[in-house]
Amino acid sequence: MVPDAEFRSYYGQPIIKDPLWHEPHMPVYLYLGGLSGASSLLAAGCELTGRDRLAAPAKIAAAVAGSAGAAFLVAELGRPERFLNMLRVFKPTSPMSVGSWILAAQSGLAAVAAGSAVTGLLPAVGRAAGLATGVTGPMMATYTAVLVSDTAVPSWHAGHRELAFLFAGSALASAGAVAMVAAPHREAGPARRMAVIGAAVETVASEVLERRLGILSEPYREGSAGRLMRAARVLTVTGGALAAVSGLTRWRTPSVLSAAALTAGSLCARFGVLRAGRASAADPKYTVVPQRERVAARERNRAGG
Repeated sequence: MVPDAEFRSYYGQPIIKDPLWHEPHMPVYLYLGGLSGASSLLAAGCELTGRDRLAAPAKIAAAVAGSAGAAFLVAELGRPERFLNMLRVFKPTSPMSVGSWILAAQSGLAAVAAGSAVTGLLPAVGRAAGLATGVTGPMMATYTAVLVSDTAVPSWHAGHRELAFLFAGSALASAGAVAMVAAPHREAGPARRMAVIGAAVETVASEVLERRLGILSEPYREGSAGRLMRAARVLTVTGGALAAVSGLTRWRTPSVLSAAALTAGSLCARFGVLRAGRASAADPKYTVVPQRERVAARERNRAGG
């Protein structure tokens, strides 16, 4: 019998190109986009339930994060006109095109809602804009997972299911963290619950991501990406626990510590995901080995059928 061929690549060179996204622009944009989207969702819920003292800081956080995120995206693209060019057409098949329109709508509506909340002008317009961000916000918080996973980068593409939950949970945790510090302590109950739920979702999604992908989970566990992902889990679990405890006391210290831990955890997760993708693109085995495994599985199915 001919022995199975060992893994080889052409002089060890990468098979796919390294992602062109840069640090810190892209990871910070991913964080700010999630923060803006989840803050808008919280603000819309508070608007409907009459929690004005919590809705106002959530609206402001959504507007500031949306505008700052757009600035980081422009910095990533290099020139402002590149972002404007993406708004010339709408391509449903392009995550970048759809995402650009979501970002433009979310940032504009959030700015109107926050401006009305701060100045007291045009309250009906501000309320309508705030409720509209309840629709664009969840899109903004999760489309970035599609943007990352709809690529040829092995560890991103294979983790498309988990990344959606990881990014959504991270967005909820970071938005809850900001709101529970910015709002009066007695009014921050929904923000604390959002932070706890988000921390739980992010932690579970991260664990599943590193267990389900087989060889493609290695980049999430090794090197600088692995250190960042482990730090993200520790910070997120700690922040979620502190958020749960903060509601049992009148002191704000647990809320502040929770917000700091959740924010740091969310940023570490975004940087970790970016670096894991780069590591999987740089090593050709993450492209070739899963392909060979899929071919072998199809051949076994045919033989068994």
